[in-house]
Amino acid sequence: MRSRGSYRNYLLSLLLVILAFNYVDRLALGLMLQEIKGDLHLTDTQLGFLTGIAFALFYSIMGIPIARWADRGNRVLIISLTLAVWSVMVSLCGRASDFLQLLLARVGVAAGEAGCIPPAHSLIADYFTRSERPRAVARYMLGGPLACVIGFFLAGWLNELYGWRITFMLLGVPGMVLSALTWLTVREPRRAGLSRDAIAGVTQQTRGLSNEDRSATQPGLFEVLNTLWWNPTFRHLLFSYSVYLLFGYGISTWLPAFLIRSFGLQTGVIGIALALIWGAGGIVGTWCGGELASRYAAHQERLQLRAMALAHCVFGIFSIGTYLAPNLYLSLGLMTLSAVGTNATNGPLFATIQTLVPQNMRAISIALIYLVANLIGMGIGPLVVGVLSDALRAWAGEDSLRYALLAVSPGFFWVAWHVWRASSTVTQDLQKLQTAHRLDSLTDVSFTC
Repeated sequence: MRSRGSYRNYLLSLLLVILAFNYVDRLALGLMLQEIKGDLHLTDTQLGFLTGIAFALFYSIMGIPIARWADRGNRVLIISLTLAVWSVMVSLCGRASDFLQLLLARVGVAAGEAGCIPPAHSLIADYFTRSERPRAVARYMLGGPLACVIGFFLAGWLNELYGWRITFMLLGVPGMVLSALTWLTVREPRRAGLSRDAIAGVTQQTRGLSNEDRSATQPGLFEVLNTLWWNPTFRHLLFSYSVYLLFGYGISTWLPAFLIRSFGLQTGVIGIALALIWGAGGIVGTWCGGELASRYAAHQERLQLRAMALAHCVFGIFSIGTYLAPNLYLSLGLMTLSAVGTNATNGPLFATIQTLVPQNMRAISIALIYLVANLIGMGIGPLVVGVLSDALRAWAGEDSLRYALLAVSPGFFWVAWHVWRASSTVTQDLQKLQTAHRLDSLTDVSFTC
């Protein structure tokens, strides 16, 4: 038992580090945009296209076929292979000599990084029970705030010492090491012929099924979409995360500009501040959210979702206060509370989704959420804030960005509404899934007899 527990901790730790490097290159790119612009003679429009919809489109769309593969194939192979692909492409960003070459390299990075999160969530759901999943998923998602710490500090110093080209080349090296480590040390439960109950003590849905049998039970894409759409809990969680990223990306993209315009900070100070707020604060929030859900609300997804809805309301108020604050320190303090609170919802949210959907739809469910949420969040969020800021400039002058961010902050109440609606149906939808599992088990027994 101790050996099994140690292996699961190792698995989570490795996936956490992989997730961190999945985000690091994007943060590094943001830090180095000005140097890249001058070196390659690019316009702001080209930089916006490069960092926004071009990346989000390929990242989101490629996630669907990769997730379909992950729901029936070797997830360890998928993570290892795509990790190697995006690491090579990150290094190639440093070799780009014009806009087209850099764009193609970033498209390659997006396609590779699309193979990270859905297979990882599916693996975690197989190795951890329903009561353990909020804690396990939260620990995995610590990779996001960890990436803030690594990205802002490491990439910032590397860029200052060696320039953006060498920085990109060096950032690709850890991924190659992690790719080999994943392939050599992580076990794919399906390939080992283990049943889910032997791994995590869950249902015996796949006991005795060969890999070919499991592949044969893989539903078609239309059936998957139809099943997920007519699940009201999943539908509201999809909407909630999409709206969350819409306002989250819109706010986070413009935070440095807000701090410069409203408080006159320099970029070096901003980098340290945001690394501490969204890095350290995000780590604390993500960890606490998973621990509280697993310790005090295990098997109580309704309670978890209602707590999340209330948290979004409370920290939405803090977000509003951030842009009304009369001084820098109060603004940063409220921003920190918002970072801790919103990150606390990540583990319970994705753990609920993994428990809510059938086993053979887990990876595709995550891919669909990221498809919709990233296209809306990355593609529209920053644009909405920018348009509002320009529209308010005639009235507010240099404070137009402050009021634009203030205007979108109530969006967190919209997020809370969808999460609360999901809490009203989650118990019923989980019971339906459990009933379907029992019927499947009885059918398997009858055929065996």
